[in-house]
Amino acid sequence: MKENYHKAFTSFLLITMMSFGLLMSGCHEQKKQKKQPNFLILMSDNHSWNHLGCYGDKVVKTPVIDKMAAKGILFNNAFCSAPSCTPARASMLTGQDIWRLEEGANLWGTLPAKFEVYPDILENAGYLVGIEGKGWGPGGVEESGREQNPGGERYDSFEEFYNEREKGQPFCYWFSSRDPHRPFKRNGGKKAKINIDDIQVPSYLPDTKEVRMDIADYYAEIQSFDKEVDSYITLLKEMGQLQNTVVIICSDNGWQMPRGLGNLYDFGTKIPMIISMPERFKGNRKIDDFVSLNDLAPTLLELAGLPIPEYMNAKSLLPILESEQSGVIETERNFIVTARERHAYVRKNGVGYGARSIRTNDYLYIRNYDYEQWPAGDPPLYGDVDAHMLQYPCPTKMELLLNKDVETVKPLFNLAFAKRPMDELYDLAKDPDQLKNVAADANYQDVLRQLSTQLTDHLKANGDPRELNQELKWVDAEYFAEKDKTPRPGAKAIEKLNLEEEYYYDEE
Repeated sequence: MKENYHKAFTSFLLITMMSFGLLMSGCHEQKKQKKQPNFLILMSDNHSWNHLGCYGDKVVKTPVIDKMAAKGILFNNAFCSAPSCTPARASMLTGQDIWRLEEGANLWGTLPAKFEVYPDILENAGYLVGIEGKGWGPGGVEESGREQNPGGERYDSFEEFYNEREKGQPFCYWFSSRDPHRPFKRNGGKKAKINIDDIQVPSYLPDTKEVRMDIADYYAEIQSFDKEVDSYITLLKEMGQLQNTVVIICSDNGWQMPRGLGNLYDFGTKIPMIISMPERFKGNRKIDDFVSLNDLAPTLLELAGLPIPEYMNAKSLLPILESEQSGVIETERNFIVTARERHAYVRKNGVGYGARSIRTNDYLYIRNYDYEQWPAGDPPLYGDVDAHMLQYPCPTKMELLLNKDVETVKPLFNLAFAKRPMDELYDLAKDPDQLKNVAADANYQDVLRQLSTQLTDHLKANGDPRELNQELKWVDAEYFAEKDKTPRPGAKAIEKLNLEEEYYYDEE
């Protein structure tokens, strides 16, 4: 009798423990699911890294972004894959460099459907995914073999998107701002009461009233973006989702100025990037590791608890986010490689301009493959510097074009528009604005060889057709903006620069 009692009690105890274990396992799984984070990406358009209060700019007023940086993690060395909207965004979506994406390396091209994007992976895993604004582009979506923008389904507002969310469903929303893309709002700087005398004009631009006013208008657009960020953070709070949302504030590429957009100098490739989720990641940190916009794809997938596809050659930022340290976290992140191919349709027959760069703490090395071409586009429009057809006001570009023979302006004109040698090397400690090419200087030959070899090895290891003697599928790829092939400058530009009314880039 006593023996049967012990057997019964032992069985009961085992069943109870198993049930309790299953119950706890289920609770743990539910807890894990509840912690699956949301993602909100707030992206400005053509915005250089240093033009935010939290990055040291004393003129532009960005209190909301600055507050997010104080609560979150600010990256001092964040770069895009290419200084051009479409390829930079393609790389971000795929977690791959532009040279691995065939026609995806170009502006106004395609991102072939065979290249999987992280929004699709998240959506297939149960996330609600959407975009507002540009998303991927500009380019041919249907021609890519896709049913919708690679960034996800398009919505008119965050509220509209959120209303489709099922209870407990995680989401990923990407807002692409129009600001501070040209053309800038007329007299925006004046209306924003920005004092042009306080503006620090970079040494690669003429320091004139017109340029200062142009920069002030650009600053006003950044301040508008700051207000947009505020509206999304406020909505997150009202929806009760702020604590469980990873907020990413960034740009797609550098500012739309000569030597900026379309160029591999810092002013075209270096971007602001702030990641904030105070409930999970220690904030008020500044990171010096070299990181890329491409790294967001594997980062978001890992945060969502999903495997990172082997084809992604970008690297997750999760170890940096989970660290409680500032400065350098992963010592191997001590350089970044960027690339450019065809930006706008600005040369005869739409010829592009291929180049690669490697950026370290101390140096920037650029290899120009198409150095026989005009890097800023064929004269007299120099269309890779906006306004690319001179079809709308672009005061800084006009200052350079109108005064190209003035002694103080001519060197700056040449920096922006003249042809460049195959090799460019800049000593960043002595020349942070990257004005003096020391590639031919005997004192820098060891550095030149070392960086050239390092760049070549990296490109070969990561499948760059330019270094592997393979087909360059982006060279003859379609350009889906027909009007750019026959540019018509604006009336004021025609009058001031003695231009023709229309130019023809395709051979007749």
